[in-house]
Amino acid sequence: MALKADSRIELNDGHKIPVNGFGTYAPPSYSKEQAKEAVMAAIDIGYRLIDSASIYENEVEVGEGIRSKIADGTVKRENIFYIGKLWNNNHCPERVRPAVEKSLKDLKLEYIDLYLIHSPVEFKPGDDLFPQDANGKVIFHNTDIRETWKALEACKDAGLVKSIGVSNFNEKQVELILKMPGLKHKPACIEMECHIYLNQNKLLKFLKCHNIVPVGFSVLGSGRAPGWLEDQNAPKLLEDPVLNTIAKRLKRTPAQVAQRFLLQNGVVPIAKSFTPARIKENFNIFDFELSEKDMKDLDGVNKNMRYLSLKM
Repeated sequence: MALKADSRIELNDGHKIPVNGFGTYAPPSYSKEQAKEAVMAAIDIGYRLIDSASIYENEVEVGEGIRSKIADGTVKRENIFYIGKLWNNNHCPERVRPAVEKSLKDLKLEYIDLYLIHSPVEFKPGDDLFPQDANGKVIFHNTDIRETWKALEACKDAGLVKSIGVSNFNEKQVELILKMPGLKHKPACIEMECHIYLNQNKLLKFLKCHNIVPVGFSVLGSGRAPGWLEDQNAPKLLEDPVLNTIAKRLKRTPAQVAQRFLLQNGVVPIAKSFTPARIKENFNIFDFELSEKDMKDLDGVNKNMRYLSLKM
């Protein structure tokens, strides 16, 4: 399939996801209003996949951005593909649908296109996003993730969400769902950290075998925000010499080449920026192609290195 800006990939449930997306996470130093403005700019530029999550605490503003572009005629609701996520304190089956409904209320949308279990790690059920004990340690819980999945299946059957999937799961955790008794709906997508320093080749082969579409975050590396970055001394992805050599030869930016690498590897890249010029730059990855040698060279810089800290 020739990749174009409006290309979509068919999911295993028949719905179709755009081949690249716009991410809305931002550190607390950014105002929530900036998320609205960035979403509006992204849609104007051509993005149709908008990725957010309840834990970002900006779904109200993201929803306003989406609805404003529907209202002014730029897009129709069916043109937008919105990804939302179930946070770690809502894994108990009885908390799943209320969490979906809260996101829908905040977004003021009738349905969510793709809803993911944000993480296989579960926190103590309740309204506290990061429940802690007297020593300041996160309090974990142990709901069977398959029970959480059944509750998600019910949300899909009820039409609250079109597709369901997971995020930050490994192969064994995905298999646990795939092999569960009475499975009604396979995961349609998995969202995961994926970039030239973490190419996820083994997991990608597994997902391809099961017709599960991979969506990548941190595709351009990561900022240096404490609590987010696994290693504050980690190399900056966009300064990689191999990446920059290829970008210079192709007269592209390192960010464009980094995303194009994932695109040609079958990964839907999610890039984020609150700067309109950078948003436009990140979107423009469809008018060039990486050669087989370019792909091999970029595959060779893999370090199996994560930017996202999964330590709790």
